[in-house]
Amino acid sequence: MKNHGLKETIERAKQGNEPAVPPKNNVIGFYRFVVDNDPIPFNQKEYEKHKNDKKKILNWVVPEMGPGSGGHTTIFRFISNLERLGFHSRVYLYMSPNFQDNASIRKFLKEYFPLLVPEVEVYCDVSQMKFAHATVATSWTTAYYVRKFQNTISKFYFVQDFEPHFYAHGSEYEFAENTYKMGFRGITAGDWLRDIMRNEYGMQADSFHFSYDDKVYQPKEKPDNEKRVFFYARPVTPRRDFELGMLALNELCRRMPEIEVVFAGWDVSGYEIPFKHRNLGIVTPQVLADSYAICDMCLVISNTNLSLVPFEVMACNSVAVCSKGANSSWMVNEENSILVDYDPIQIADRMEYYFNHPDELATIRKKGMDFVKGTSWYKEAEKVYASMLKGIEEDEKKLQ
Repeated sequence: MKNHGLKETIERAKQGNEPAVPPKNNVIGFYRFVVDNDPIPFNQKEYEKHKNDKKKILNWVVPEMGPGSGGHTTIFRFISNLERLGFHSRVYLYMSPNFQDNASIRKFLKEYFPLLVPEVEVYCDVSQMKFAHATVATSWTTAYYVRKFQNTISKFYFVQDFEPHFYAHGSEYEFAENTYKMGFRGITAGDWLRDIMRNEYGMQADSFHFSYDDKVYQPKEKPDNEKRVFFYARPVTPRRDFELGMLALNELCRRMPEIEVVFAGWDVSGYEIPFKHRNLGIVTPQVLADSYAICDMCLVISNTNLSLVPFEVMACNSVAVCSKGANSSWMVNEENSILVDYDPIQIADRMEYYFNHPDELATIRKKGMDFVKGTSWYKEAEKVYASMLKGIEEDEKKLQ
């Protein structure tokens, strides 16, 4: 809404064009969930009813998702594998404005997240949540609801990234960080997060490692001799260092103008790009796989936790160029990837070097492929299953 004077605002309101009084930002209402800690009590009867269940029940509290959400894909992949291993899961949306009934969310998930096995129960709101042997928070916002939900034996926190770093160091940073102090058991995406949770917040935490979808990401031979670089470009996601990557690629292409850059992850048509490129925007996993396969190297920078992209790249017979640091080195290294500093010139130097030393690049490509073939989402789910079962058994003893 435009910023009109008071008289103009009243006149426009009379004409039905806008409210007479501009709406105010309702900060207290928007963040009320942060201070809402009215407990949902433990139900002894429900506990007794499910006490000897062979299949332990898990409640998963998840934020609303869009089509293809990577974080939700990982959550649903684990839920499905845990269902196969012997848990039974129920999924509940938290603070979801777009799904107001169970049928609509179930239809949406069936269409956009077919990997979620049909045995899993799905509900549009946490108000429908019942007793479970364990309840799992999956983001900092959902952790506030899990904090107040006492109708469960154990509480877990499925931590995929250090979410305070998604924000400037202000209120939301603090709101997110405080959830790590709520006493949940952690299940973290990788050892970097596990160590942070253990060492900085005193959380009992175990980790899982990454793999890839072998039905989509498969090795292909590069179809030509054109030099290409893929860039996972997310200008709307600051932690993915879009500006840094752009400077690095511009420097690389200034030195080697024959290189074509393939952008995917977001539509970058609104940016001035002075070098040869393709703008794919947001694409399907299959298009991503095809894009990786035609590129010599794929630049994937992250200032928080490692993404799944490097492993998808390796599986497609290309080479991942990843940022250095403890947030990455728990799974990528100088043998299976090219590691770079957060420095545009150094990134350009490293990529130029490997374009000029194709035999060394081929060695990294082969080691990356061999490495990723040894990974398995199902094996990682077995680790998570064992960790959660142990936690439930330990916490149940405290009830007796």
